[in-house]
Amino acid sequence: MIENQSDQTNNGEEKTSEEVNNPVDATVNNEEIVENTESSSQNDEKINAEDLKNTINNNDARLEQLEKEHETLKSQYVRIAADFDNFRKRQTRDQDDLKIQLISKALTSILPIVDNFERARQQLKPESEEAQTLHRSYQGLYKQLVDVLKQQGVAPMRVVGQQFDPNLHEAVLREPSQEFGEDIITEELQRGYNLDGKVLRHALVKVSMGPGQQNSQEQVEKDKVEEESVSESNNSEDN
Repeated sequence: MIENQSDQTNNGEEKTSEEVNNPVDATVNNEEIVENTESSSQNDEKINAEDLKNTINNNDARLEQLEKEHETLKSQYVRIAADFDNFRKRQTRDQDDLKIQLISKALTSILPIVDNFERARQQLKPESEEAQTLHRSYQGLYKQLVDVLKQQGVAPMRVVGQQFDPNLHEAVLREPSQEFGEDIITEELQRGYNLDGKVLRHALVKVSMGPGQQNSQEQVEKDKVEEESVSESNNSEDN
């Protein structure tokens, strides 16, 4: 057993002596190890560079995708905001129109009462003290009614002497006039009213045909009479 241990010791000493006797082989082995280490390090660096490049490319692609999504969402937001703003304006306009329609309908139903007050004022001529007192009471009510209409934006039209406008007036009669030119309003038959600049009720008016129209009409009637006379004479001769 002691001999075996001695042999192992001798072998180890022989190996060490061989390494000592061959320093070139040991150096070559060390250089190979260093070269392998450097090559492995370069490979690792190359792999890391490629991974970094791939990561950057992926990040750039992801950023581009996110920017496109952002632009899409921004466009959708702008379109939805514009649609909502238009909807809000349309709702406000519809509410205003409905409000005006309701007010116009209510005020239009009151206007005949105003007409009756004005007719009564023109026709009634109170003579006794009692009749005058009653008349003043009616006029007080009429004034209150007119004031309420003014507060609501109602204003009467002034049409006599104005050019006829079918958007404002309704022609009931057309007659010749030596005083007014053609298409000039000569008389107001029913007063028209505006509501905040818009027509609440058209005015019923008489419109002038102009001074030349009268002569023309008289000539037509004269020619008609002459034709009737000639026709009667011819009938008498035939008989």
